[in-house]
Amino acid sequence: MRIPLSILDLAPVAEGDTVADSIAASVALAQRAEEHGYRRVWYAEHHNMKAIASSATSVLIAHVGAQTREIRLGSGGVMLPNHAPLTIAEQFGTLDAMYPGRIDLGLGRAPGSDQNTMYALRRDARSAERFPDDVLELQGYLTGASRVPGVDAFPGSGSNVPLYVLGSSMFGATLAAALGLPYAFASHFAPQALEAAVATYRREFRPSAQLEAPYVIAGVNAIAADTAEAAAEQFQAVRRARALFLFGRGRPFSDAEADQLLASGAGRQVDEMMSCSGVGTPAQVRDYLEGFAQRADADELIVAHQSPTIKDRLRSVALTAEAMQAVPA
Repeated sequence: MRIPLSILDLAPVAEGDTVADSIAASVALAQRAEEHGYRRVWYAEHHNMKAIASSATSVLIAHVGAQTREIRLGSGGVMLPNHAPLTIAEQFGTLDAMYPGRIDLGLGRAPGSDQNTMYALRRDARSAERFPDDVLELQGYLTGASRVPGVDAFPGSGSNVPLYVLGSSMFGATLAAALGLPYAFASHFAPQALEAAVATYRREFRPSAQLEAPYVIAGVNAIAADTAEAAAEQFQAVRRARALFLFGRGRPFSDAEADQLLASGAGRQVDEMMSCSGVGTPAQVRDYLEGFAQRADADELIVAHQSPTIKDRLRSVALTAEAMQAVPA
């Protein structure tokens, strides 16, 4: 592959499926990614979302790790203000002990939830303000240089699980640069500040014990199918689902009603969120990803394969990898 490809698995629970079905699909997706040379698979922490099964992120990583051999696995990301840094150090230290050299720890500061869910998590509304200090505390536990006297992470101490800062704004870019950490930008759903944030990160980066030079991972959506028409049909299904999630108020819609919702203005917001999307034949998706990587000034792409069914997602994973590998060096 010209540029390393990874996968962001959103662990969706399709209508009519169970959480067990979703978890089995995540295992199959990671196995397919491993077969086709993807670098890593990450899972994102969300809460109070019926259609997403990755809320217990470290548990899902442990399960997938047991059924894969070498692909890196991690969080994209753990929402650190929801947790005590010591707890996350222990969880990911345990994962590293189980799967040495395969674990990543991506960190975000968003709640991954709404206000009521924040209360249910016992999250302080001001906890996001402590995010930089919490990252440093967590880093101290993992490197064996705890910042809290008399407290170490067991497991975790000295594991040096690599940290990644996730974000979609200038805040994450400047923090990652100041701490000398890799930066992953969430352009797969919030692309507006992509170029400015990456430029700031690269300009302000300070080398660290973990990383000597800046490293950017950019999120991008993809649907690769055997025909452009099939890919377009899948993407339209994704647009409908996104519009209903944002504006459907929990009631069922027919496809025709969802299309009306998209036409009424919801489509504009959905398309802005998903503007970083390669959709089409393998060659079309390859061309898009190559161009996007240049525009994003990315060292690696993390791809959210958005096809609605696991069968089509697995096909997209394979077709995308094969197309990227076929590009002449």
